[in-house]
Amino acid sequence: MKKLALHWQILIGMALGVAWGVFASSNGLIEFTADWIKPFGTIFINLLKLIAVPLVFVSLITGVASLSDISKLSRIGSKTIGLYLVTTVVAVVLGLTIVNVAEPGKAFSPEKREEFKAQYAATTTQRSTDAAAVEQQGPLQALIDIVPANIFTSMTDNSKMLQVIFFALLFGIALILIPVEKSSPVNAFFDGVNLVILKMVDIIMMAAPYGVFALLAGLVVEFAGDDPSAAVELLLVLGYYCIVVIIGLAIMMLVVYPILVVTIGKTRYIDFFKGIFPAQMLALSTSSSAATLPVTMERCEERLGINREITSFVLPLGATINMDGTSLYQAVAAVFIAQAYGMDLSLMTQVGIVMTATLASIGAAAVPGAGVVMLVIVLQQAGIPIEGIALILAPDRILDMLRTTVNITGDATVAMVVARTEGQLHPPVLEDVGIN
Repeated sequence: MKKLALHWQILIGMALGVAWGVFASSNGLIEFTADWIKPFGTIFINLLKLIAVPLVFVSLITGVASLSDISKLSRIGSKTIGLYLVTTVVAVVLGLTIVNVAEPGKAFSPEKREEFKAQYAATTTQRSTDAAAVEQQGPLQALIDIVPANIFTSMTDNSKMLQVIFFALLFGIALILIPVEKSSPVNAFFDGVNLVILKMVDIIMMAAPYGVFALLAGLVVEFAGDDPSAAVELLLVLGYYCIVVIIGLAIMMLVVYPILVVTIGKTRYIDFFKGIFPAQMLALSTSSSAATLPVTMERCEERLGINREITSFVLPLGATINMDGTSLYQAVAAVFIAQAYGMDLSLMTQVGIVMTATLASIGAAAVPGAGVVMLVIVLQQAGIPIEGIALILAPDRILDMLRTTVNITGDATVAMVVARTEGQLHPPVLEDVGIN
């Protein structure tokens, strides 16, 4: 018998978790659920925390080191990385703007938000203390905080992820600058470690159905208490949250990318969309930029007329460091969770979210579920309770499909723009396949 796909297992785990939570609330099993089921959800969260630092550290080093041929393609490389960073920042800012306007987390009743706030009062108090301390610091303190005094200390604290990212970038750049014969063994070592880390992610995600079941069972029990009907409020607010994320992703797909394709790429967006559509559908079904990469490259070369020299450099790099959809989702999810817990995020904290989500996207593995791992980093950097991930795991599979589609569309958009500016885009190919 064919094994059920992981995403179906996760969906079943979510449904069973909600069902058990309602059942437990109705039948006096609240304490049993808290003592014997919820801990497995905590273990799953700990596994995500466990892998976050090594995943970002190793992925960043291998990603930066792969640019060793940037000396030959320095112009193309700088354009590509610049455009990827710009579109990612636009996505994060867009996500923050929408979630601050819509305020989906505040759709919870005031009573529920007070319960959440009281539950994590210590965290909220600590954040207030930290904010007061920051006010007494100089204007460049945020820059000072990015540079670690001891990288090993930083690696033991997930809230210092920006320091780990800084060191990984510095290490990767230094690796490029030393002689190839010296760097090759180091590159080979980190390539191997990267494969091991990605396999660890696969192993951890095998436990996702059980972790999600335990998290949601615990969440529903805590949320509903002795009143199962209160679970309906949770589902309605989650629906509102999903709509906010989808609106943000739609703006990226239907506004931001078309502007780049039409103004700089000098191509009609309908032509671009037709050319990349099969890759988008594959991304939708696999939720993996890496799995979609061969199709993305084939469509860009044969249907959009982008020279292979561009696609072979820009698209693999994009699958590694360009995660517009994921970054937008992380921004919305982080603020949504903060709103649900009654936390008011300062402007500087939200600027920190922009920086963290942008830089974390560089180290995000191009595989299903990596967005949740990266969200752990964003939450901890912003001081938001990581337990709030339980709030947004339920609809995450559907949103993962959509944000991956946005990710690969962004990769293809940048490839087209770079190709046009380099004179390596050949519109006649569009005419040859009859889509112009």
